[in-house]
Amino acid sequence: MRSPDRDLSVPDISVIVVTWNGKRFALECLESLATAMAGSMEVIVVDNASTDGTPAAIRARFPAVRLIQNTANLGFAKANNIGLAVARGRYLCLVNSDVVVPPGCLENMLAYMERNPDIGMLGPKMLAPGGGVGQSVMRLPTVWNTLCCSLGLHALFPKSKLLGGFLMSGYAYDAIEDVEVLTGWFWMVSRQSFAEVGGLDEQFFIYGEDIDWSYRFREAGWRVVFYPEAEALHYGAASSAQAPTRFYVEMRRANLQYFRKHHGHLGAIGYKTAVLVHELVRIAGHGIAYCCRESRRSAAAFAIDRSVSSLKWLMGRNPGGV
Repeated sequence: MRSPDRDLSVPDISVIVVTWNGKRFALECLESLATAMAGSMEVIVVDNASTDGTPAAIRARFPAVRLIQNTANLGFAKANNIGLAVARGRYLCLVNSDVVVPPGCLENMLAYMERNPDIGMLGPKMLAPGGGVGQSVMRLPTVWNTLCCSLGLHALFPKSKLLGGFLMSGYAYDAIEDVEVLTGWFWMVSRQSFAEVGGLDEQFFIYGEDIDWSYRFREAGWRVVFYPEAEALHYGAASSAQAPTRFYVEMRRANLQYFRKHHGHLGAIGYKTAVLVHELVRIAGHGIAYCCRESRRSAAAFAIDRSVSSLKWLMGRNPGGV
């Protein structure tokens, strides 16, 4: 509930949405936000030089939205920081453009954060479009848990903290809990914690910024909390689906940046070793599938090509990307 002495010109929530093509998803996201909350809210869209008519469509259908158009694709982190710089809300919400936010979601999250002022970052439950719950929680990556994922141990022991890797594939998503990482599809952060922690690290073009930001919130003494009492639909890969191999390699690049930043030179070497193991194991496995199962040849060929591209990047043969 709004305090009687609170500045009424300051919205409760500022929602920042970064767009890069994917017009259909972006319009559905903004349509959901238009009816998502009864309280005060501003919506800021930062467009990364879309070429599919996304900005014009937003301007025509949602004139109340503040639209900022970049002249180039500046990446996810920098575009969000541009939105954060002009946001006025007491709470700041970063929402992917392929998310549908149902009524009550933002209000539930706002109320919970106001009851728990030691929370710096809050994330809702992710609903997958095909049903079920999507992954929105991770462990902070280490060389060991990355290697566990590379060897497939996370699939064999999904609930093991020792062998379950960093993806936490066995996580139940049924209880409010402090976590190490909230993936960057949907965050709510308090103004106070944001002022202390700062914005996203712009060295991360796409991917990795969520791990880094979660790490920095925790290091600054703020709680990072998964909150299943609020939920939203996430289509997933609205941008990366346009160039899946490139974005696969970008994920590897971002994770390497994280290891260099927080684990130094030896950590980076360890991560590269884990990636090498991962790709060689995948090439071998998909190679067997390609030879033995004709129905899977197309998918196996794509997976092999993706792993080969990752290995080329790892060996420095395509440092600028795919």
